[in-house]
Amino acid sequence: MPKPYPQEFRDDVVRVARAREAGVTLAQIAKDFGVHEMTLNKWMRQADIDDGNRPGTTRAESHELRDARRRIRLLEQENEVLRRAAAYLSQANLPGKGSSRS
Repeated sequence: MPKPYPQEFRDDVVRVARAREAGVTLAQIAKDFGVHEMTLNKWMRQADIDDGNRPGTTRAESHELRDARRRIRLLEQENEVLRRAAAYLSQANLPGKGSSRS
């Protein structure tokens, strides 16, 4: 998978594309910056969403959602460890099991 372009670069390309003069195509701007035209279209759509000009999930919301999912996964793993530890400890405390006290 190719390395993603830095956000500052994306923002600059989108700004140039939005401020382009009449007759200058998105294909030409994309070529000038060395990106694929579809990539530039995608960046412009996302910029419209981020600016509130188009419905959709903003980058900030996407980051929050990804972080929340990561945190949920971590908490689920911790919960599983605690559940197993509780089951192990409850088995160890049963009378007649593993203890030979008289």
